[in-house]
This record gives sequence, C-alpha cells and structure tokens, in this order.
Amino acid sequence: MNSGFQFLDYAIFIGYAIMILGIGLWVSRDKKGQQKNAEDYFLASKSLPWWAIGASLIAANISAEQFIGMSGSGFASGLAIASYEWMAALTLIIVGKYFLPIFIEKGLYTIPEFVEQRYSTNLKTILAVFWIGLYVFVNLASVLYLGALALETIMGIPLVYGVIGLSLFSAAYSLYGGLSAVAWTDVIQVIFLVLGGFLTTYLALDYVSNGEGFIAGLTAVYDAVPERFEMILDESNPEYKNLPGIAVLVGGMWVANLYYWGFNQYIIQRTLAAKSLAEAQKGIIFAAFLKLLIPLIVVIPGIAAYVMINDPEIMNRLGAMGQMNVPSLESADKTYPWLLQFLPVGLKGIAFAALAAAVVSSLASMLNSTSTIFTMDIYKQYINKNADDRTTVNTGRISAAVALVIACIMAPLLGGIDQAFQFIQEYTGLVSPGILAVFLLGLFWKKTTNKAAIIGAITSVPIALYFKVAPKGWSTSPVFIDVPFMDQMGYTLLSTMGVIIVASYVQRKGRDDANGIEITKELFKTSPKFNIGAFAIMLILAALYALFW
Repeated sequence: MNSGFQFLDYAIFIGYAIMILGIGLWVSRDKKGQQKNAEDYFLASKSLPWWAIGASLIAANISAEQFIGMSGSGFASGLAIASYEWMAALTLIIVGKYFLPIFIEKGLYTIPEFVEQRYSTNLKTILAVFWIGLYVFVNLASVLYLGALALETIMGIPLVYGVIGLSLFSAAYSLYGGLSAVAWTDVIQVIFLVLGGFLTTYLALDYVSNGEGFIAGLTAVYDAVPERFEMILDESNPEYKNLPGIAVLVGGMWVANLYYWGFNQYIIQRTLAAKSLAEAQKGIIFAAFLKLLIPLIVVIPGIAAYVMINDPEIMNRLGAMGQMNVPSLESADKTYPWLLQFLPVGLKGIAFAALAAAVVSSLASMLNSTSTIFTMDIYKQYINKNADDRTTVNTGRISAAVALVIACIMAPLLGGIDQAFQFIQEYTGLVSPGILAVFLLGLFWKKTTNKAAIIGAITSVPIALYFKVAPKGWSTSPVFIDVPFMDQMGYTLLSTMGVIIVASYVQRKGRDDANGIEITKELFKTSPKFNIGAFAIMLILAALYALFW
C-alpha cells in the first residue's frame, strides 16, 4: 500500500514526536534536591492553570474514538452523532458548577476516594476494581486498536507493530512524569489535533467544491445530502437505534455525558490538579467552547467523504487516489484514514501528527489515571498502607506499565468492530447508569445510605442486561421490550435510582445518612466570567439545534 508520504511528511511527524517527548521529559524532571511525592506525580503538584486544564481535558477526550470512530459514524449517519460533542459542552457547565466544588473541597486524588468518604471503603474498592478493568480492557485497548488501525490503513504498518509503537510512545514520558508530563504535553497535542483536524476538513470540502474553498464545499455537501444534517432522527432512519430522536436531548445521552465528564477519573483528574476551584471552572468553560468546534473536525469530514464516494464526478477527479480501500457503510471506520491520502505533501504530516496526538494524549491520560486509582485506592489501602512517596510513585509507574502490556495484548482482539465509537458507548452504557445513580444520589440526597448504594450498583447490571440482552432472543414476548441503547441507559438510571431510594427509606426510615453532604447556596456560587461563558455556550447550542433540527 502506498501511503503517499514524502520526506517532508516524515520530517514533520518525527519533529512532532521529538518535541512531545522532549517537553514531556523536561517537565518530568525532578527539582534539584527534591523527590517526587504523590501530589506531584498524580495531581501535577496542584499547579495547573485554566488554559492547561481546558486543553488537557480536550486532548484526553479526543482520541481515535473521535477521529476514527466519530468520522465513521458521521459517514454512516451524518451530523446527528455530533450531539455527543455539543451536549458535552452543556454537561461540562453542570460539572463545573455543581460537581467540582464538592470534589475540590474534599481534596480528592481519585473519584473512588469520594465514594469512600460518602459511602464506605467496600463500595470504593468495588468501583475502583471496575474502573481499572474498564480502562484497561475497553478504553486503553480500543484506543490502541483504533490508532493502530489508522497506521495500518494509512502507512501499511501491521496492526501489532502499530499497537506496540503507540504504546511505547505514550509510555516514554507519561510513566516517568505522571500527570504533570501528561497535562503540559496535552497543551501541544491539542494544538496539533485541532490544526490537523481543520486542515483535513478544509481540504475535504475543497475537493467537494472543486477548489472553491471551505464555505462552498460545506454548502455543496449540505445541498447533496441535507438529510445527513438532521440532528434529531426519526424512527424511519436506519441509525435511529443509535441516536433515538428526542432522547438525545432529554434522555440517555445525559447518562453517558454526566458519567463521562463528571465521574471519569482520567477526565476529572485534570480539574482536581487545578490551582484553585475558580481556575478549574475557567478551564471547564474553555474546554466547553472547544467542544463546540470538535464536530467540525471529526464529523464533517465523514459526511464530506460520503458525498465524495457517492459522486462519480468527484471520484473521477480523484481517480489516481484509488490506492486505498474505499470506505463503505460496512467499513465506516476507514473514513478518516481514507481522507488523509488526499492531503498535499507537508500537510499530510501535520494531519497524521494530529491523529497521533489524539491517540497518544488519550493513552497517556488513561495510563496515569489507571495507575492513580490502583496506587491510591488499592495498593495504599490493602497492600502497603505506610508506603512512602518514593514507593507510591514507583508503584504508580509499575502499575501503568502492567496496564499497558495487558491493553496491548487485548487491542488486536478487537478487530472487526465497525463504528467503534458507538460500540464503546453502548458497552460502557451497561454499567454507567448504575454508577451515575450512586453518585448523583450520594451528592445531592442526604438520605442515601451505603447499603442502598451497594444494592443499587449491583442490581443496575441485571436491569441493564434486561434491556440489552433479553430482546435478542425474547423480543416477541410481552415480558421484554426492545429499545435503543440510549433509552436503555435512561431507563436503567431511573430504575436504579428508584431501587436506591426505596432501599434507603427501608433502612433508615427517611432519616438523613451520617455521611450525607451538606449542600449550601455558597458552595455552588460561580464567578461572573463562568456565568457569562456558560450563558454564551447555551445560546450557541440553542442556535445550532434550531438550525439543524
């Protein structure tokens, strides 16, 4: 397979790699006469400014799932998949205003640590083990697989070698430097991924318009497939099962987003490392504004590719580019790598560096958070309670390395998955509603008890499986219902909250739990800058949904 890479492309990519490694190792260095302690390694010394927090949030979030998976979903279903990004902007505002004040006030290192303070050590351990398993077997493995798939499609690098190369790249600085190395390199990574993403979008639309530019290309794409710019799908749409109409705005999408942005260690850890609550909240608003732009660089290219492939005139113009497999609805995740071949020399290197930045930054973030949870919630709890800082930091590095090795073994086994973004959302959705129910009631309902939370967490899985698995073989039975997975998440959340509420009342007869959190108006007071930013984001979102309803 001919990747079309020239010397300049390789030089740009190698330069990017050297720069990231150099910055990562430089910020990782120990200060003269000082040994890294746990706060230095896991929370970047609590010194991150707002712009680094916002950039790092996006770099950790945008990975192969988006560049590869979301472009594939854009190719298959259109702009509707952008709801994951645009609704995330609104979710970030909620997290910044209502969740962060409580987390930062408690001085947390990890999300499971909150569970211990609010509920019990037993529940914390259950959730810590779950998160470690999820990060290693689903998140790390899927990001490695999708990143290696891109390398294979673009450059012909065998999948296994791609997995190993990406894992070694991310490990080279993140294992030694901890969150500080991850966060500061993320600032550079996010510049690459946004710039490279915009270049790919611009040139794809330029091809569609036969050289007339971005706006003309976007207009041509909209005119060619206006149905693919509908944000709210009706039941006749074949992708309705993934994006079930109005439920995207008022249903299960909230479960996915609140769980991910509010209680996901490798996301929320950046905000816990802020200089102050106000700085963390400014970073959240910055990330929310960036989120509004992401569909332009990961979804629009997929729609443009669909138009290109289905227009004989465009394909004739691009006839010389027929060296790679042309994506189909059955191979949608090849869309973004397929587009990269059309970039000119030099820009191809930048776009490829953007894709690598998205993959490597997410890998580094997940590794750091996996090691943080294992070290602080498992190792220091059960194995070595009196571990000094040196031992704690070394344990974090070793556990991250072990997680990476396991993920490398798992990644090639994910071959054959189509629309990987949807796959990840769907299977994470089996457990996220139960965890979200435990957190929401733990934060905002003082009567929630530990025993009720454990009962709810356990029963949420069979409830989710009832909606997920039963219809496959029992859809004709009146006992079971067959609903889209996003609705499944919404129903599971409400059912689990009901179980926890009933169990709490049975146990304590309506009395407040001793560990209940005292909620005051002052706790949720935000600065004028945060309020203005939040209002602006909500206005933009209202305009976007009104335009593409």
